[in-house]
Amino acid sequence: MTEDEARTALAERLAELDRLDVLSAEGRAPVTLQQDSVGRLSRMDAMQQQAMAQAEERRRGAERIRIRAALERLDEGEWGWCVTCGEEIAEGRLRNDPSVATCVGCAG
Repeated sequence: MTEDEARTALAERLAELDRLDVLSAEGRAPVTLQQDSVGRLSRMDAMQQQAMAQAEERRRGAERIRIRAALERLDEGEWGWCVTCGEEIAEGRLRNDPSVATCVGCAG
């Protein structure tokens, strides 16, 4: 994977994360108590759905951090090299996820 391909893939993933944030905004909204609804069980279900949407939002936030770090490594000419040991990261690993920062040996 070339640096240009990596930069494009990372930018596309950031855009996708932004789209997912917009789509899931309603699921993260506070759960209101509706007196006319089925009752406590439906509220508990809504709260569980909200918690799952919030957890997904946190996961997307962590992925954004990894992507931005990878873009910084690209800018600095350090992308593709393990941040722990300095060895080259395998092509297949980078193609699978261009935001990875470590080689297979250091990832474990």
